[in-house]
Amino acid sequence: MNLTKIPATVVTGFLGSGKTTLLAAMLRQVTGKRIAVIVNEFGEQDIDSSLLRGCALRCDEGNEEGRDEAGAPVEVENGIYELANGCICCTVEEEFLPVMKQLMARRDTIDHILIETSGLALPKPLVQAFNWPEVRRHCTVDAIITVVDGPAVAAGRYAHDVERVEAQRRADQSLDHDPSLRELLDDQLSAADLVLVSKTDLLEPAERARVEALVAQRVPASVKTLLIDQGLAEDRTQLEALMGIGAASEEGIDLIDNHHDRHHAEGAHHDHAHDHFDSCVIRLGEVDGEALAARLQQLLKHHEIYRVKGFAAIPGKPMRRVIQAVGERQDGYFDRLWGQDEPRATQLVFIGKGLDTAALHAALSDTEIATSA
Repeated sequence: MNLTKIPATVVTGFLGSGKTTLLAAMLRQVTGKRIAVIVNEFGEQDIDSSLLRGCALRCDEGNEEGRDEAGAPVEVENGIYELANGCICCTVEEEFLPVMKQLMARRDTIDHILIETSGLALPKPLVQAFNWPEVRRHCTVDAIITVVDGPAVAAGRYAHDVERVEAQRRADQSLDHDPSLRELLDDQLSAADLVLVSKTDLLEPAERARVEALVAQRVPASVKTLLIDQGLAEDRTQLEALMGIGAASEEGIDLIDNHHDRHHAEGAHHDHAHDHFDSCVIRLGEVDGEALAARLQQLLKHHEIYRVKGFAAIPGKPMRRVIQAVGERQDGYFDRLWGQDEPRATQLVFIGKGLDTAALHAALSDTEIATSA
């Protein structure tokens, strides 16, 4: 690998696997590096980039606004570049390359680039873009890290033989190609230089073995699999090691075979999985935290909701509370103080199938607490 090139780490993985948590930990713990971050959002609210802005980003430049070749603004704040269209693989030339050009122009002020793909994006088209001459000259892919949700895989939600996943993923049986969650996971694993199985503190030994076996069937023996839990966020040594793998992934990316490429080779209609996901944003004021958690649990149980992520304003609490839910499992923590002039508001992004925004808002509205003017 050319050591004069800026290394870029691509973090991929399905919804709720822990990508944003991993990036936030890297930004907080890794010292002595000026890091730029590219976040590929799915949905209309930039929740992931909002969470990452709460980290101590080591970037010399403050807020700025760049422009792509068409003159459209590309938001940059504290080193965060947002791609809001939800799928890097669909917009590599239109969205990703203009951002990379901006970063290459600033290459003397950047030591490392972190890229978080949306949970529905495939890493291969993104990594192929690093072979474009204007990018290849100055940048290399240090590694593709695929994060796997350990409890979800152990429960069989994305396993090879789970027919009910196929049923959920295919609302229209006439589609030429509507990739299942299993196929998406397979394609994300096929490109991995390193696999991280997250939330392993929630797994029994037999479940861990089952997840390891599933991953081993889908990656070469040379690709290491690490079982991680919340302790990784405080382990600076391991986090720094994730940013120095030196795989130069772009050099062999064209040799990777996956479901997506095979369907296109067969002339199938270009129909990405994210085209059949719904997303919506629910906005409220201050809310009762316990009531919100209880109501969310009911919604997760009775609706086809794959992911909830956002933050809540809790009366009497000076800090913003992050809300995350996958399946029927919820997590939450306080991440930062509310700004002096920042509206204390609750915003939640729902991703799922057949979502009714009005019904979701109505179900959560009674958790809102009226504030005096």
